[in-house]
Amino acid sequence: MDEIRDLGTAKEGTIQCLTIVGQIEGHQTLPEDAKATKYEHILPLIAAIEESPEIRGLLILLNTMGGDVEAGLAIAEMIAGMKKPTVSLVLGGGHSIGVPMAVAAGCSMIAPSAAMTIHPVRLNGVVIGVPQTYNYFARIQERIVRFVTDHSHISREEYLRLMTNTDELANDVGSVIYGEEAVQMGLIDRVGSLSDALDYLHKEIEKRSRETP
Repeated sequence: MDEIRDLGTAKEGTIQCLTIVGQIEGHQTLPEDAKATKYEHILPLIAAIEESPEIRGLLILLNTMGGDVEAGLAIAEMIAGMKKPTVSLVLGGGHSIGVPMAVAAGCSMIAPSAAMTIHPVRLNGVVIGVPQTYNYFARIQERIVRFVTDHSHISREEYLRLMTNTDELANDVGSVIYGEEAVQMGLIDRVGSLSDALDYLHKEIEKRSRETP
């Protein structure tokens, strides 16, 4: 119970469950009333899961509201770099930087009622109106686009179209796509539920056990 309360993680049998919810907190601490996932907790936890001989698969439950781009990409890269079977399940919503974390897993799933919000990078605080600032924005955005397209089946052109869509969000730029639509576009592998995600992990674990001499 302490692990669930403090880190949003729980282990049952050979599968570890990791919950990533709210905003992804980066180098700046969010207000106490904001639901946040601290990347300094998640990064060493993923490393420990990969190293543990007792854990043979990772289930990642995602319901995010965006957050720090650097921290979110760091988590996504850690997940993508794992050799153990991993599956992500988007529940409720996968907002902004939650998209790379969803597609980083070996298999990505989305609940039928869940939504994924895709929009350009935003920056809080003082913005200096010089060409270097716009170049910086473009380079950050390119990192996200490249990661998502490298770890999913969506084309670069389609992802950029969704990111820069001006017809869907009121007073904003971007797109909201839902369950089956995300699969049809190639962003997510399949529509699924908790049992589907667990079935995938058990099958992958069994498959790898047979392949091990």
